[in-house]
Amino acid sequence: MDDHGHPATNHLPSETRPHAATFMGWPPAGPVRGEWTAAVREDVVAIARTIADHEPVVLLASPKDAAGARRACGGAAEVVELPVDDLWLRDSGPVFVTGEDGTLSGIDFGFNGWGGKQEHSRDGLVARRLLEWAGVPRIEAPLVAEGGSLETDGDGTLLVTESSLVNDNRNPGRSRDDIERTLTGLLGVRKVIWLPGVRGEDITDCHVDALARFAGPATVLLSRPPVDTPAVWTRVYEEARAALESATDAHGRTLEIIELPEPEPAALGRRGPDFLGSYVNYYVANGAVVVPRFGDRGADEEAASIIGSLHPGLEVRTVDISALAEGGGGIHCATQQRPAS
Repeated sequence: MDDHGHPATNHLPSETRPHAATFMGWPPAGPVRGEWTAAVREDVVAIARTIADHEPVVLLASPKDAAGARRACGGAAEVVELPVDDLWLRDSGPVFVTGEDGTLSGIDFGFNGWGGKQEHSRDGLVARRLLEWAGVPRIEAPLVAEGGSLETDGDGTLLVTESSLVNDNRNPGRSRDDIERTLTGLLGVRKVIWLPGVRGEDITDCHVDALARFAGPATVLLSRPPVDTPAVWTRVYEEARAALESATDAHGRTLEIIELPEPEPAALGRRGPDFLGSYVNYYVANGAVVVPRFGDRGADEEAASIIGSLHPGLEVRTVDISALAEGGGGIHCATQQRPAS
């Protein structure tokens, strides 16, 4: 055991490793999704059915919503009655790690509504309750984080944004070095690459999984905003690119940076202030890569082509998530993989 009371041999696998299942959440009716609830549920069903063609899907639904969720999914997902405030299982759910002997554990990062920005009385307990349901040992993390704030190549390197972790709304008074030491021990990584991000501009404080993702050894996909995007997000992109250009991975390799252009606002029509048009927020399932579609045909096709070329041998499946994206998240945010043992 290390200083934080967890096994020093934990390993955070890459999403590209085989999965036993994908966990998702069913958005309840209420103030969080409001008038968008029905449309968002349609997007959740579309994602679940797509993934279910390749691996089991387990959908968490509050007890009063479970019957409706089962009807909507039509057998594509196993619906488990477990109370949720929202659908973002990447962040409220556990982060699964494997031990040296292949045994699985789940890290509970103490989800607090992205720093108290949203109701989370149920979601704050999702990781614990899901691990109990699954019979997987729970590790209580000694810091607050979300799965969407942690991106790994599965080979010793972790990619994070400073804004989502070194933030008093999650980890008050803790330094970047302190948080880095905790993450390396907890996740079994050897190198942490920090991107600046930005605080307070979106609900996540700029999660890395909507900005930059590993797409292979020493290869990073970087989301590139449109020319007329607000200046704050252009700066986030430019600072991320500069940090990646000067970084090396756990093996000392410089990174190949591949840009993934975001859709053009003019091609999408009217979108709300929280709309997330990030293609890097895709999900790798067993045998397939599930890529978002937003309605900019050129950008949608280019993103599917680039992502597909970086995941050879996987079927490229695209899903329209225009309603889901209005809530500030995407396919990756809505999913959490359970690694195969």
